[in-house]
Amino acid sequence: MEIPSVLQTERAYLVGIEIKGSRPLLSVHESLAELELLAQTAGLEVIGKTHQSVVRADPKTFIGSGKVEEIKIQVTDLDVQTVVFDDELSPRHQRELERAFGEAVKVLDRSAVILDIFAQHAQTHEGRLQVELAQYEYLLPRLTRQWTHLERQAGGGAARGGAGGVGLRGPGEKQLEVDKREIGRRISRLKSELEGVRAHRSRHRIQRQRAGIPVLGLVGYTNAGKSTLMNALTAADVYVADQLFATLDPTTRKIQLPSGKEVLISDTVGFIQKLPTMLVAAFRATLEEVLEADVLLHIVDSAHPNALAHIETVEDTLAEIDMPRVPRILVLNKKDLWEDDHLGDQFRDLGYDEVVAISAQKKIALENLLETVEKVIQRSLVPIEFLVPYRQGELIALAHKLGVIKSETHTPEGVILRGDVPPALAARLAREKLTR
Repeated sequence: MEIPSVLQTERAYLVGIEIKGSRPLLSVHESLAELELLAQTAGLEVIGKTHQSVVRADPKTFIGSGKVEEIKIQVTDLDVQTVVFDDELSPRHQRELERAFGEAVKVLDRSAVILDIFAQHAQTHEGRLQVELAQYEYLLPRLTRQWTHLERQAGGGAARGGAGGVGLRGPGEKQLEVDKREIGRRISRLKSELEGVRAHRSRHRIQRQRAGIPVLGLVGYTNAGKSTLMNALTAADVYVADQLFATLDPTTRKIQLPSGKEVLISDTVGFIQKLPTMLVAAFRATLEEVLEADVLLHIVDSAHPNALAHIETVEDTLAEIDMPRVPRILVLNKKDLWEDDHLGDQFRDLGYDEVVAISAQKKIALENLLETVEKVIQRSLVPIEFLVPYRQGELIALAHKLGVIKSETHTPEGVILRGDVPPALAARLAREKLTR
């Protein structure tokens, strides 16, 4: 079963809400500007927007009946096909708004738009599985008769009498029950497949950990320049575009530091405010790549007026996935766009281990970034003293390659090494009971 795109080239009207007394990371105007970029990335033509200030969201229509009537007039006058809300709508809100605006007008929220963008941009089998799971979990509580086309899209399930032998039983509530059961089964299958992906990733991570090579994790707000930096450092040929969520699929490459030592650098999906929770859950296998990093490079578009809010959004998402406390380098990208040389000063006291200003696109100060990475890795080395049997000479080579060996003593049993090595290598030595 495939979920068809809910978005095409349609005329869209955007609606935001401002809760009086709240302190969101972005103002309602800034958030609507970001929603406009999302809508355009999804293929919508934005022809108007509005917002409503309220004490609390209306329990029936989210924005109140008066605002609904005002938007209905705009929808008619501007020939709008889609109304997009900047916050996630509850199933009840969506139903009431659809009734109010009429069958000819589609009602979506920010989550639906982001899910559609992810569906367009996912390239790998894993990415498509993750997006499809998130879409179905979003749709299930919102399923009404308008979604019965999903059953007709089934590739071999209930639409042909499969999936337990239950055929279509006609329109209305009975059809809705069939749809819900079919989607429930599909969600179970997708979760099972993703568990297999997660296990496969875990095996690869174990292999990398055995190699003991430090891993750098790239994180950042969407469109901050992570993929551009990845390409600049590794020639990885990661797709780059000036749009939100241009790349979703993780990429890991090896790079060499100024000293000649090697590290792995791993890129993953960008973050954004109000990222749908079902997406965070679906992409957990991918995000686990970040959880295994020895050092985080947090890339920020430092020339963006909302850069500080973007940083906070990323940190909030990292906390949501239980990111361990590892050294973090704040990478101020796009310094070539600074109109004031002191613009970077506002980022100096945010609690990062290091702050480096670069331009990934212009390849400015990349050597300085690599030197900073090396400095941070050196600070994170842990002292060891261990006996390596002669038959495990690869560990001696790894210790010299990745760490700083201060002394080497030969004994009948093997070589005693004293020095400092990356935590991953020290952990491997401890697991193999080589530590003295």
